[in-house]
Amino acid sequence: MPSATQKLIYDNNKLVKRLRRQTGEAIADYDMIVEGDKIMVCLSGGKDSYTMLDLLLSLRSHAPIHFDIVAVNLDQKHPGFPEEILPNYLKSLGVAYHIVEQDTYSIVKRVIPEGKTMCGLCSRMRRGILYRTAKDLGATKIALGHHREDILETFFLNMFHGGRLKAMPPKLMSDNGEHIVIRPLAYCKEKDIAAYAEIKNFPIIPCDLCGSQDNLQRQVTKRMLQDWEKKHPGRLDTMFSALKKISPSHLLDSSLYDFKNLSKDIPEEAGGDTAFDPDPLLNQTTVSQVIELKR
Repeated sequence: MPSATQKLIYDNNKLVKRLRRQTGEAIADYDMIVEGDKIMVCLSGGKDSYTMLDLLLSLRSHAPIHFDIVAVNLDQKHPGFPEEILPNYLKSLGVAYHIVEQDTYSIVKRVIPEGKTMCGLCSRMRRGILYRTAKDLGATKIALGHHREDILETFFLNMFHGGRLKAMPPKLMSDNGEHIVIRPLAYCKEKDIAAYAEIKNFPIIPCDLCGSQDNLQRQVTKRMLQDWEKKHPGRLDTMFSALKKISPSHLLDSSLYDFKNLSKDIPEEAGGDTAFDPDPLLNQTTVSQVIELKR
């Protein structure tokens, strides 16, 4: 019988292999990285971006193509921000890096009333600065550390508060049309990333501005998803899978499906008049039971 230490090593190895595989699959599925790319990895100092950088460095060492990596951190001049941690860490890895100093913190605190959500203004300024930096560095791709739960949370935030079916795509064109943004961790679970960060002992820098605000709707949505997963294990897997299997003819957006010209003479797409598609195995079992009853 394996010892507790042996089991821990085994589980850790499984975790590492799973994250590498999922990251590789996401990169391949959406053609995120090609020969000669220069990837600007946005490093915040949190578990997600540390994990993304580490996995990309690992995958690069075995990749059949060549691509460069430059780590970029935006120092937003938060009071007490330990500005030496990231440079020291990146130097220890021998990774090319660039620190951008921009006092967005003072602007956000001055413009946003006390108690109000800071995310909107902060993210817009941060996005603009990162786009400009990518252009200055000659980066062909901008890599962000959003994971599976971030994508699901965004989907529900847009549905509940924006009235839209919209999430975070693994790959997109920037608002200004000049950059390709990629999310290599799109298939990775947050709990796996947290465990990986603990194993690797990354020098985590806590966020004391946006991430710590209790009134964020994203935090409410996160708790909702966590509660669902606790009560119904596997539900998040199912929901994430659904985002990859869209049936435009069974929604209501006439810009995506030509309802006006729908005709019995035009072949319908798969799905027909079935509104709910149950699990194939469950459906097959039910059919078998009905056949047995008829006998």
